[in-house]
Amino acid sequence: MIMIIIGPGIMIESPNLFPKVDRLTAFFDTFELEVSLELSQISDGRARLFVIGEPGGPAEKILLRARGDVACEPSALITAAVDFEGAHNPLMNALPDHIVVNVNDIPTLRDTTAAFVAEALESRCGRSAALNRLCEVVVLLILRSAIDRGTTEPGLLAGLSHPLLHRALVAMHDQPTRAWNSDDLAAMAGMSRSHFMALFREVVGTTPQAYLTGWRLTVARRKLTKGAKVKAVARQVGFGSAAAFSRAYFRKFGHWPSVRS
Repeated sequence: MIMIIIGPGIMIESPNLFPKVDRLTAFFDTFELEVSLELSQISDGRARLFVIGEPGGPAEKILLRARGDVACEPSALITAAVDFEGAHNPLMNALPDHIVVNVNDIPTLRDTTAAFVAEALESRCGRSAALNRLCEVVVLLILRSAIDRGTTEPGLLAGLSHPLLHRALVAMHDQPTRAWNSDDLAAMAGMSRSHFMALFREVVGTTPQAYLTGWRLTVARRKLTKGAKVKAVARQVGFGSAAAFSRAYFRKFGHWPSVRS
C-alpha cells in the first residue's frame, strides 16, 4: 500500500483511491427547476438568466443573477426567470449575487445556449418543455463553473469546491439517512479526524453534524410539501423518532412539521 501525505493531517493511499464524485445531482434530484421567458422586470424572488450577445448574432455570455437587482440587460438576447427553489435550495443560497460565464469557454454551454436561444425565438411544438430542459442544462453548467471557480467565503460553495472536503459533503447529500459520524466523514475526505473537523468548520462555516442535520431537514421539508407523512419523512431522512425530527425541524424553521409544510 502506497501512502501519500499531501498536508498536515491529510493522508491518502493513492491518487486513484477516490474516484470522481458528482457534486450536483443531489440538488437536481431534490429541488425542482422551472424557467419562464421574462415578460417583466418585477422582482419576485426568482433568479434571472440573461443570454447576452449582439442582436442577430450568437450568444457571447451568460449572466445569472441569483438575487438582488433584476434590472434589464440592454444587450440580452433572451431574459428568463429561473426558479430553482432559491429560498429553500442551499446551493442557490450559496452562490454569489452575480455569475458571468463566457459561453465560448465551455463548448457544451455554447451549443446548449444556441439551442436555448433558437427555441426561445421560435414558436414550435413542445417549446415550453424544450426551454425547461435546455435551461436546466444551462443552469447546471453555470453551477459547475461556479464550483470550479470556488470562493474565499466560507459556505457550501467553498466546501463543494474543496478538493477533499467535497467528498464528505457529497456523501451526506447522497445518503442522508446513513448514521454518519465524524470518523466516517473524515475517511471519505482522506483526512485525520481532527484535521477534517477543523478544516470543515473553517471552509464550510459549521460542523459536519450540524450541516448533515440541516441537509436532512431541507430534504424533509421537500418531502412534506409533496404530501409525505411526518413519521415517514422522519424515518426517510435519518431521524430516530418523529419526536426528535419534529424538535429539530422546529429549531430550524420556526414551526412544526406538517404535510405541505
